[in-house]
Amino acid sequence: MSARRWRRPRAFAVVLCLAGVALFIALGSWQWRRGQEKAELFAAFDRGFAQAPIALEQARREAGGAVYPHVVVRGSYVEPDYEYELENQVRDGRVGVMAFALFQPAGGGDPLLVNRGFLPYASGDRRYPELPPLPRGEVSLSGLYAPPPGAGLRLGGNGLEAQKYPKKVIYLDLAEVGADLDRRLDPRVLLLLPEPGAAESARFVREWRPEVFPPERHYGYALTWFTFAAVVVATFAILHWRKTPQ
Repeated sequence: MSARRWRRPRAFAVVLCLAGVALFIALGSWQWRRGQEKAELFAAFDRGFAQAPIALEQARREAGGAVYPHVVVRGSYVEPDYEYELENQVRDGRVGVMAFALFQPAGGGDPLLVNRGFLPYASGDRRYPELPPLPRGEVSLSGLYAPPPGAGLRLGGNGLEAQKYPKKVIYLDLAEVGADLDRRLDPRVLLLLPEPGAAESARFVREWRPEVFPPERHYGYALTWFTFAAVVVATFAILHWRKTPQ
């Protein structure tokens, strides 16, 4: 007959087991935190969409962190057209540009860049889409007052000074754009919301929920790492809880 008895593990096996468990728990915890961050990010956008609009001046005083207030602001686009195209953006599987234009609020203060929306790259010889003309005179804009998109990987500058408008950028750095325009810019941008019936709005895709992994994906990864930690513990126990002859 035989019975199972605990076999004393070697020190190396204990260290290896603890290191594996610690690593997988750390990875799982990191993915769980990332999921919570993404959930808060989506919730912040949803709150911005749902809230009643406020004045830009109020938003400038209150905005901070993951807060994307819905604002309505009157003013005019600066002439001549100071426009920038943020390249290699993706919406619904299509690649294109985000079109930004310089806007001066009527109430004063720093001008800000307005994200007019997404346009896919054109087919044929003309790669870049033709931007619809900017409205002239004083207009009222409705949008989310949000931080600029992340800078991403920089590849040695984008040569703004040498370009003609609309200028192409691979990342949007407001300090660099402000230096190019020789003026200080608002530290946030305005994400224009769709305007039903407006011809200009119909040309752009204005879906502002971030194109990032959803929280559920991160939670799934976290569960996988936690499972690996459990497997390490189970394997360690199986190897050292052995049958011994009596």
